[in-house]
Amino acid sequence: MLFSAYMENLFIFLGVLQILAGLYLVYEAAKWLSYARRRTGTDPGFYSPRTAVLCPCKGMEPGLERNLTALCEFDHQNYEVFFILASESDPAASIVKRVASQARGKGHVIFAGPAQNCGEKVHNLRTAVQQLPAEFEIMVFADSDGRPGHSWLRRLTAPLTDSRIGASTTMRWLIPNKNNPPSLLLAAWNAPILTMLGEDATKNFCWGGGTAIRKSVFDQSAVMDEWQNSVSDDYSMTSALQRVGRPIVFLPECLTVSYVETDFAGLMEFTNRQILITRVYSPKMWAIAGATHLLFCVTIALGILLTLEDFFAGRPSMQLAALTFLPLLLASLRGAFRVTAAQEIFPALKDQIQQQAWIHLLLGIWIPYLYSVNFLASVMTRKIRWRGIRYELISAQQTNIIGR
Repeated sequence: MLFSAYMENLFIFLGVLQILAGLYLVYEAAKWLSYARRRTGTDPGFYSPRTAVLCPCKGMEPGLERNLTALCEFDHQNYEVFFILASESDPAASIVKRVASQARGKGHVIFAGPAQNCGEKVHNLRTAVQQLPAEFEIMVFADSDGRPGHSWLRRLTAPLTDSRIGASTTMRWLIPNKNNPPSLLLAAWNAPILTMLGEDATKNFCWGGGTAIRKSVFDQSAVMDEWQNSVSDDYSMTSALQRVGRPIVFLPECLTVSYVETDFAGLMEFTNRQILITRVYSPKMWAIAGATHLLFCVTIALGILLTLEDFFAGRPSMQLAALTFLPLLLASLRGAFRVTAAQEIFPALKDQIQQQAWIHLLLGIWIPYLYSVNFLASVMTRKIRWRGIRYELISAQQTNIIGR
């Protein structure tokens, strides 16, 4: 029978395992918060190399004009922004051209044409890099759905004064524009990714919405070759840097706010896509994360079932309830560390983040179930949809465009 002594013993083993893992992860989250606080208090200095900010754009999204305008208002004195679209018929083209024209000479628009055998975003970036004037020393990659702060660019490029650094990177913090369940779930789903990055530069990975790299390192690492048939700009850049032994510095002080609103279809499209891309481009990370989330979900579900069975049968159930509850409490504590960091990094948004803290403290503890659905979906298919284009991810070096 399911609710046998054997199953209870199995759950006790799994529950203790989850508690031990949870305690370790809480310890790591506390270290992460300490690192974030140290980084936030760091003076970026006066390093001001000639910098190109490359921002691929496609289609309309919430707050697009404000997002793009933010890229033209950094306190870095020596930079220009290059907005890249596939074609002039893109719905975002008029906004992009208006923002570029108002950027006082800092804004430029590039039309890259249709992609062939790679992701459209990657194709846009390859085209922009090929057209970039030689005098630019630093390249910074940004996304059109992010809204970085005034000092973001200066802080993001500051570590590159050390020529040994491969790249500096950050991550997004999602703020729901609406209180509908899909938007809230998306914010909670994204948050745990923050603490996957940290002080150990050898274990970090690039994020396409906020990465700075020297043009010389970009060339020496052969990132363009890695991008040639890729759909993932950030994973492919990470692979190129890892191949030549270049560390990637994570900068929590450069976290980028992204205001999101979505429906259930958009939620599943985004989350399934991210996990499938991880499976193809970082299979080891995918396997470890998938096993971790599935084991957590099985343990909690088994604990709830066994606790209810003992309760309704009149048998003692508090010990099983405690083993079920403690991993959830530890997951909530990790969420609290992330919320605390976000409040300190974004003082102007402190009240709003505080009001939405419950998303990460309560809703976030159930996010492993959404992750598990994503991992199972990534086993079933290698096809994704990204901004209206359907791709088949054959491998990290082969992408087929199967529909526009």
